[in-house]
Amino acid sequence: MAARDRDRFSTTTRLRLLGEQTAARVYRSQTKRQARRSRLTGRAALLALVLCSMIVALAYPMRQYVSQRAEISDLRHRQEQARDRVEQLRDVKARWQDDAYAEQQIRRRLHYVMPGETGFVVIDPGAAQQSRTDRGAAHRPWYANVWDGVDKSDASDQ
Repeated sequence: MAARDRDRFSTTTRLRLLGEQTAARVYRSQTKRQARRSRLTGRAALLALVLCSMIVALAYPMRQYVSQRAEISDLRHRQEQARDRVEQLRDVKARWQDDAYAEQQIRRRLHYVMPGETGFVVIDPGAAQQSRTDRGAAHRPWYANVWDGVDKSDASDQ
């Protein structure tokens, strides 16, 4: 036993014992670190899962919100255009209340003249030639003219 006590106090034994204790401490700290990392990784995964589920849950309402805001903006723009149109129509109505403006428009649009005035109408030369070509219809039977009228109206619809 004395040899064992002597061996216990030797420098080599002390250094070996100190190295084992240090290695045990390092190993314990590494296992604790790994345990903490695994717990932190689990928490991070849970946090990521919660954030993803919140994003998915809020995606549709946010989409609806944005589309409704765009629709509201469009309706406000249309409302402003309608107000401008109403103002223009009020101005036109006020102008038509003036007898001088009404008389001017009647003379210009309907080619009315006052008694004692001479009215002139300038005819477009192309329109005069077109009316001459229509004179050929007088030499045909009436049902041919009716059928040509139907064909022309059908062509104008297309």
